[in-house]
Amino acid sequence: MASGLPVPAPPIGSDFSLSGVVPVPETWKPASVLVPLVDRQDGVTVLLTQRTADMPSHAGQIAFPGGRREVGEDAVATALRETEEEVGIARRFVEVVGAVDLYRTGTGFEITPVVGIVAPGFTIVAQAREVADVFEVPLEHFLDEVNHQISSREYQGRQRRYYAMPYGERYIWGATAGMLKNLHFILTAQETAAA
Repeated sequence: MASGLPVPAPPIGSDFSLSGVVPVPETWKPASVLVPLVDRQDGVTVLLTQRTADMPSHAGQIAFPGGRREVGEDAVATALRETEEEVGIARRFVEVVGAVDLYRTGTGFEITPVVGIVAPGFTIVAQAREVADVFEVPLEHFLDEVNHQISSREYQGRQRRYYAMPYGERYIWGATAGMLKNLHFILTAQETAAA
């Protein structure tokens, strides 16, 4: 760069960024999630869900509310619909900020994370078939790189490396942690530029 300033690393982008997953899917299923930033009096929190233990995929994992895009929907419409269906937060509580970098998963999804500021006053109504729990984590936890880990486990006969951002007894990892790493990159890059 002509200014001589260091250029930050690019966003994570996929489950393949740290170690690769073979084979890479040839086609991608479009999906969206809402990254709900709840504007609490004591500071901004990130609302997350824990999937039920009997889900056919990603059982028991921590995730953002979201899912597969339906015909005729854009990324924002999917994220808002899925959030209302999964956790009961009506659209009127969400001010959409915009989408961040796409995230591709080893299971063939191309996820658009949509960031939204959520006003307090909503009532959580978890969809019992999909959502075992709904909880909030201070955004500061995810913005502090001390809480970012790279872990590994065997997957389909290979060691797979992935991001993890544990919070107390909650193990936040994989695609959710990867999307949070991207959000961290965007928010801290703006802070660095402003300094």
